[in-house]
Amino acid sequence: MAKEIMCKDKPWFKIYDQIGFERNIDYPEIPLFELVDRAARDYPESLSMIYTEKEYTYTDLKDFTDKLATALAELGIKKGDVIAVQLPNIPQFVIGVYGGLKAGAIVALPSPLLARDELKDLLKRSGAKVIITEDTKLDDIKAIKDETDLDYIIVTSLSDYSSKERPIVEIPDAIQLRDLIDKAKPNPPKIDINPKEDVAILFFTGGATGLPKAPMLTHYNLTTNVLQTFLPPAGGMLEPNQGDFSVVGGIPFFHSYGFTCSMNLALNWAGALLLLSNPRDIDMMYYLIKKYRPLFTPGVPTQFMKLAEAKGLDLTELRGTVPISGSAALPPEVSKKFESKADLLVGEGYGLSETSPVTHSNFVAILKGVGVDLGLPLKLGSIGIPVPDTDVELLDLDTGEAVPAGSVGEMIIKCPQVMKGYWPKPGEGLRDGWVYTGDVARMDEDGYFFIVDRTKDMINVSGEKVYGRVVDDVLYEHPAVLEGAAIGIPDPERPGSERVKVFIVLNKGYTPSKELEEEIIKHCRERLPPFAVPKFVEFREELPLTVTEKIFKRKLREEEIERMKKEGLLK
Repeated sequence: MAKEIMCKDKPWFKIYDQIGFERNIDYPEIPLFELVDRAARDYPESLSMIYTEKEYTYTDLKDFTDKLATALAELGIKKGDVIAVQLPNIPQFVIGVYGGLKAGAIVALPSPLLARDELKDLLKRSGAKVIITEDTKLDDIKAIKDETDLDYIIVTSLSDYSSKERPIVEIPDAIQLRDLIDKAKPNPPKIDINPKEDVAILFFTGGATGLPKAPMLTHYNLTTNVLQTFLPPAGGMLEPNQGDFSVVGGIPFFHSYGFTCSMNLALNWAGALLLLSNPRDIDMMYYLIKKYRPLFTPGVPTQFMKLAEAKGLDLTELRGTVPISGSAALPPEVSKKFESKADLLVGEGYGLSETSPVTHSNFVAILKGVGVDLGLPLKLGSIGIPVPDTDVELLDLDTGEAVPAGSVGEMIIKCPQVMKGYWPKPGEGLRDGWVYTGDVARMDEDGYFFIVDRTKDMINVSGEKVYGRVVDDVLYEHPAVLEGAAIGIPDPERPGSERVKVFIVLNKGYTPSKELEEEIIKHCRERLPPFAVPKFVEFREELPLTVTEKIFKRKLREEEIERMKKEGLLK
């Protein structure tokens, strides 16, 4: 067990003391795949996965992963080699990741939604020797295989390991995953893992803002973060009934949020994963929560927003689960709307792939959401306080000096869950062990943090800083707004300056009009400083989303710049 050294006295420690958190946690130094083996040893007949209502026990999961590890070793995979698992949230994802880890491999997790050239780039940079992917991707991968280090393509289908499983059919130039596992023996190689040094997972991050980078997360980073995130509230108030609880798996596992806060959360306490292969299938998400009564429902703001707006769903049926939002900012109005429909408060957290990912959690809101009132202030719109052993500073955007409570600055973080560096260079992307997040935040006197914006999304209006998150939150306060996003577009009359433009999806019962546009601008003028008031409003049927369901502001900005060039407003 390893005990991390907690940062110096911080404002949020008084919240720790009131909640009863330990300021330091003993973290076991174990391989990540020990989560599966430990659960299979202690709870062999407990359910590990439910997919299309087909159930698998932890004995099943251990057998699948042991056999895959054996098969990968026979294909020549050894410790430190990279394999890629490119799958949605289906049993094969869990089997592929943990089977790969048991073979000693580093597992890279490209999105299933990547275009061919994007996938080629990630495979080349990771040096992956094997890819496990859907059979529908086979033609794309065959077309790029010779430009990568791939030796083997292993394919599966959405029907495999489901209640509608079909017979295995041989596919030229590929290996069927089910066939590979069925023919293997459960004799995985004995791999000597140094949890603090050996890389387990490569996530790909930054695709929404440029060329994706690959944070290297060690076994220790990932096992530590599960305990940091869920042990404190579990220590008496939200204790998972080990071997007899479930977690909704509705956030993509190839993203660090879903990987830790759904998949590893379940595995760490031998819970069942309720697998949702399509995160946009809100009806199925509702069905899984209603039928299986999961302890935790991690989601993203758009999922909770769509649940609240869906017709014919009785959200009071969801009582008993703990809804947790992450990956993107949760507008307070969305939280309030969901609470009014479900009588459940959505708690918010924060993290990034470089930190495994969780660094902050609004524990008070999460607990109050299930009826545990600690008598502490409820601060909607806050990502909460840092999780144990996590040090956080805010730096002035101009001087780089630390700022006091109440001031705005770039958030930097140092913690045991921080990455080893960007692939393949240890230390790259860190400064003296600190991650510079690129997020602008403020901290109040109690140690609660509030995200204001991304540094790259800040809008410069004649030298004044406009924080898009602040404008977004104001938009959501208007009854007509279902979704809203503010961006900066170039000001043709003032080179180097920008104007604020907002994009809005309307609630049912509202229609686009000049009058509504003027009403929304008036609504903003009453709540924002003059320089932050939108100059333009555009109504849309839908807004573009990233693969992790965030509103894709960069795409909106690129579309606007292209439009302005075509209209001769920009060169």
